[in-house]
Amino acid sequence: MRAEQLTDALCYHGEGPVWADAWGGLRWVDMLAGDVLTLRADGSVDRLHVGDVAAFVRPRTAGGWVVATERGLARADEADAPPTPWFDLWDDPSVRMNEGGVDGEGRLWAGTMGYDRVPGSARLFRVDAGGGVTTLLPSVTISNGIDLSPDGRLAYYDDTPTGRTDVFDVVDGELVDRRPFVTHDVGHPDGLTVDAAGNVWVALNGAGRVRCHAPDGEVVDEVELPVRLVTACTLGGPDGRDLFVTTSREDLDDPEPAAGALFRARVAVPGMPVRAFAG
Repeated sequence: MRAEQLTDALCYHGEGPVWADAWGGLRWVDMLAGDVLTLRADGSVDRLHVGDVAAFVRPRTAGGWVVATERGLARADEADAPPTPWFDLWDDPSVRMNEGGVDGEGRLWAGTMGYDRVPGSARLFRVDAGGGVTTLLPSVTISNGIDLSPDGRLAYYDDTPTGRTDVFDVVDGELVDRRPFVTHDVGHPDGLTVDAAGNVWVALNGAGRVRCHAPDGEVVDEVELPVRLVTACTLGGPDGRDLFVTTSREDLDDPEPAAGALFRARVAVPGMPVRAFAG
């Protein structure tokens, strides 16, 4: 199927779409502009500047939302309130936040990448409700999409330069036994989301598509876009069956008119409600 374009090419590097009823629908980031975007019911888009980088956003269980900034986290207590800085996770200016998520216990997954993409320079952190930080993966390169299976027993993860989507077992809240789930034959695995049937939707950067893999890894669906730099995807909408896809025009030598726009496709299986951060 082909995706429809929902917005103008608003973003230099669109990323991290998340549907949450708590903030009225879809929110995503223009990462390297440091802006958080919210899609309103009338199709208009609000833009809020939060810092040099806005890497990903999630709702909070107590209300409000959390955003990953260049090297740390900021929080707001209300859906439309601006966030205030919480804390930084590191002080190395060569590394920034990238993609993240929330685990089954309400803890934040915060992935990073080096500006120079040096192999092994990035990490995947876990942040608990009180701000305690644990390093889950100490040596990755571009920590990207991460999400859980519907039963919470598996976690799917992209470290983009590997060319794979990997899978972990989740045992007592910990990620164990990392192994390949799918080795992609086109593009570069970027953001991902898991639907209510356990299918894994992976944005394939450079290939202009999002592929859906069944729990056994088989390709069962594919969405094509008119731009190459497809960055991330999520499921939402009133019935959970809208696949929202963000795109980028970062470093494009051959400009594409729609690069940086938000896209949508209708799919058969709905997504799962977003997990909120407990902090």
